[in-house]
Amino acid sequence: MTGNTHVVVIGGGYAGVMAANRLTQRDDVTATLINPRPELVHRVRLHQLVGGSDDAVVAYREVLARCVRLVVDTVTRIDAAERSVTLATGGTLDYDYLIYAVGSGSAEPGVPGAAEFAYPMATLEEAQRLRAVIDATPATAPVTVVGAGPTGIEIAAELAEQGRRVTLVCGGVLGPYLHPRGRRSVAKRLAELGTAVVDGPGSKVTAVTRDAVRLADGRELPSEVTVWTVGFGVPDLAARSGLSTDAVGRLLTDETLTSVGDARIVAAGDSAAPSGLPLRMSCLNATPLGARAADTVLSRLAGEQPENLHQSMYAQCISLGRRAGVYQFANRSDVAVWLHVGDGLGARIKEAVCKGIPRHLAGEARDPGSFGLHRMRGGVAKRRRLLRAHRAEAPAAADRTA
Repeated sequence: MTGNTHVVVIGGGYAGVMAANRLTQRDDVTATLINPRPELVHRVRLHQLVGGSDDAVVAYREVLARCVRLVVDTVTRIDAAERSVTLATGGTLDYDYLIYAVGSGSAEPGVPGAAEFAYPMATLEEAQRLRAVIDATPATAPVTVVGAGPTGIEIAAELAEQGRRVTLVCGGVLGPYLHPRGRRSVAKRLAELGTAVVDGPGSKVTAVTRDAVRLADGRELPSEVTVWTVGFGVPDLAARSGLSTDAVGRLLTDETLTSVGDARIVAAGDSAAPSGLPLRMSCLNATPLGARAADTVLSRLAGEQPENLHQSMYAQCISLGRRAGVYQFANRSDVAVWLHVGDGLGARIKEAVCKGIPRHLAGEARDPGSFGLHRMRGGVAKRRRLLRAHRAEAPAAADRTA
């Protein structure tokens, strides 16, 4: 490959692949994608991997432009001053621009015993490990899923549909994001599958042991396998490299996704915190954020001012086993509304979404620039209001801590 500008993309998930593909619009740009695995992790299918109905990976040859160089390795440090990255296997790679798309993983559990006895499933390796444990566990053994967000609901339903004895511990409300109507639809399906749902103020987990889960109200639930789906964290690469991050570790950027400390570094996906107001971690956000990050780089190369964010959320879809699901609509402020689609149609919509993600990536590989960011418009006014409120709150917060 030849090119005058070298762009390194760190992270080969949805955002990173979209960004790398989109960069190939220009013949004078060389893109290198660095990822620790030789395949794309199809993260929205990790619960299916655990259940045994999918392997949750997609070959890069199916979704990555052929002219993008793939380096299977891990970046251990970013040297912004030298414009280079250090690789775990040794050596460095220089860049003219860097797109930071390292994604997210499991958050460190703060509950006693969770790290030792519970199984997270936010990464491919974690899900593969959990599947091996499930396969080796008798079908009659109690399984407890901690966390009632989308991941917790999906894995609970997946295992219950196979006849497993599953208890879903909410730590509060079942599906906090869902509208009450959507929540009732999820609860109904879980009941049909025989899943015990433990919710309410006393359902917060206070400890995990080898064979039980203890709750704040004093109850102790027997658990042969405990699945931990509480929260997500991001890699600390940006912080370790001396870049500006938010409290969680996401790279702080402006509204064009450009790092606040370095105009040659752009962020995308779960690891980006534009203006300190990150978008919800999701595949629905990751793909367009990857496209937007690439457009920011391409705009700078063309001597143009990059556009600000203007995307908005509109839905969330949750699998409830292989035969049912919920597609929860939302308004432009990412607040769930009464409208939802459930049961078999909900499952078909979710499957269409899962199949559509690789198709979008592959389409961008074949025809770079074809992914329509115009479809994500609609959140401009809301985003501006959030930014004004955030900026007004910042001085007040500083005064309170002075």
